[in-house]
Amino acid sequence: MEAFNAAADWLAGEAFQLQTANKVKLQQLYYQNLRDKFGLSSQMAVRCIAQVCEAFSRDRNKRPHFRKYASIPYDQRLMSFKGVDRVSLLTLEGRIIVPFIMGKYQSERFNGKHGQCDLVRRKDGKWFLLVTVDLPDGAPTPATDFMGVDLGVENIAVDSDGERFSGAGIERVRQKRHKQRQALQQAAAKRKAKGHRPKSIRRKLRNASGKESQFRRDVNHVISKQLVEKATDTGRGIGIEDLTGIRERTRFRKNQRAKMSGWSFHQLRTFIEYKAAIARVRLVAVDPKYTSQTCSQCGHREKANRKSQSEFECRRCGFKTHADFNGALNIRAKAQVNAPMVSEKRNPAKYRDKLHLKRASV
Repeated sequence: MEAFNAAADWLAGEAFQLQTANKVKLQQLYYQNLRDKFGLSSQMAVRCIAQVCEAFSRDRNKRPHFRKYASIPYDQRLMSFKGVDRVSLLTLEGRIIVPFIMGKYQSERFNGKHGQCDLVRRKDGKWFLLVTVDLPDGAPTPATDFMGVDLGVENIAVDSDGERFSGAGIERVRQKRHKQRQALQQAAAKRKAKGHRPKSIRRKLRNASGKESQFRRDVNHVISKQLVEKATDTGRGIGIEDLTGIRERTRFRKNQRAKMSGWSFHQLRTFIEYKAAIARVRLVAVDPKYTSQTCSQCGHREKANRKSQSEFECRRCGFKTHADFNGALNIRAKAQVNAPMVSEKRNPAKYRDKLHLKRASV
């Protein structure tokens, strides 16, 4: 891993100087350098060149950098599975057989393993193999009714049945981690000013990093699973807001910016999409425009209908309810007008997932 990423980082500098992401050209120029200078095998050198080209082609104005312990790709020439509990991996010293363990979710889908895998070393030193699998993506079950889902910050999601998934827990964790980072950074600065090396404080900062995003990711998995299960059990499709570009379109107050920057609506939508694809639940993305201002009962649209973040009261018919619930009802109504399916636009013929296989202790 260290050799591969050192080679990739060096090659990225060469590619940036030449301003090329052409795999053939870089292979002609630097293939032998990668083998001689970093000790990579022939196929590992080829994968290194491909990795650099992929990274550089995303933005040619920036020089890509590769961390010392960034993931490394293993294709079928570098890796082979030996049953359901061992894998053969090519290293600088030759092939090694590594035992691994997988849970029920992984074992049910393991027969669909496909192509390249990624070897990952987590911060705590544990190793994972991310295995790509193909799952059949059959046509979604026909749906005449939909469950609308309104996405937000105070309430992460509210469905048209009235169930709310509060964002209060995520906000508490965000504030807690923010205060913890501030306190540790101030303590490190004080120790450094006194001429001491704040190694223990830096270690605490490293250990704390990522925990907020892990918590948010877990919450989004739970919410998406519950929404898809509810739609499956009731034979409905799911209507969801298309919030692409909302951060660029919307201005936020200064005291709202930190909270909004941590709003992971895209991650939640992605989780709902792939879980719906597996469950064959029809998913429709609708334009969220005016869903918060329109009365779901009489259709009257007026900005004053939205009295506050949580209150909705129609100025025409007097209908009162929670504002997010009213929005979810409007999203449900929009989804019922036969909008294009997300699965037809964004998903390939087969759905592709990642299985996390953990290295077994030996």
